[in-house]
Amino acid sequence: MSNENQQPTQEVEQTQSSDKVSPFLSAPLPQGTPQGQQQSLQQNIASTPTGAIPKYNLPRGANTGNVGETTHFGYQTVSSDDKAQKVAEVFHSVASKYDIMNDLMSFGIHRLWKRFAINMSGVRRGQHVLDIAGGTGDLAKVFSREVGPQGHVVLSDINESMLNVGRDRLIDAGCTNVDFVLANAETLEPFADNSFDLVTISFGLRNVTDKDAALQAMYRVLKPGGRLLVLEFSKPVFEPFSKLYDLYSFTALPIMGKLVANDSESYKYLAESIRMHPDQRTLKGMMENAGFQSCDYHNLTGGIVAVHRGFKL
Repeated sequence: MSNENQQPTQEVEQTQSSDKVSPFLSAPLPQGTPQGQQQSLQQNIASTPTGAIPKYNLPRGANTGNVGETTHFGYQTVSSDDKAQKVAEVFHSVASKYDIMNDLMSFGIHRLWKRFAINMSGVRRGQHVLDIAGGTGDLAKVFSREVGPQGHVVLSDINESMLNVGRDRLIDAGCTNVDFVLANAETLEPFADNSFDLVTISFGLRNVTDKDAALQAMYRVLKPGGRLLVLEFSKPVFEPFSKLYDLYSFTALPIMGKLVANDSESYKYLAESIRMHPDQRTLKGMMENAGFQSCDYHNLTGGIVAVHRGFKL
């Protein structure tokens, strides 16, 4: 799932009335936001299906941490600003075929990975959930049902094409307790401190340029006692299996991408980005450095994927 910058706005526009600020937000929603979303993130967004999604894309360098002038885009070395645009282009390209490709690439196993993560979430009725880089809404749809009408889910992504797909899916599914916000995971700028019982990011963290800043932002918006779940590709634990996985990733994935999504380069990037992502122990240490306690991880499918968990005490 996507989570990199597109064309960022320079600042958040102010609404005309301060009484229209949601309790989850640290700043008002932009002008032009559908009335239901202006009044509160608790309102039913299904009544305004054609309204604009509120946008909170900050320019890089504005409270997003310092990751240096260069970073990696797959195996390429690029400027930090260029990576944001390149990742945005990847997910604009694949948004319409994203779910189909997930099923094909994983042989449907991604659904079991997500179910395992949801089971580890401990989500309960009435809770508030933030699903970062939630894209097409697989997790948000389940969380919407689990928290019930007294709970609330925010589906957030930085890629508008992906978020539009998720928004349409969840509205069609009748999820009336979900809102949709275009926001940068490195800041989570629109969300107030101590707002959510659960924060999740599924297959999106590897696309974030400044992962440390993103983890710190996730810690900030969690309530004390809340938990973070990170579902992400990781490092296989068996060397023979790892070699077979590499062969599949760098040959079959680009071919499927070309045939199904007419885009082999985006799926070449996918394979490379997985190899450049921190392994299980490194990511656990990064979560601890961000302030999370009782951090652990669970390998799935031989370590191809791992679910990381941490708590804000």
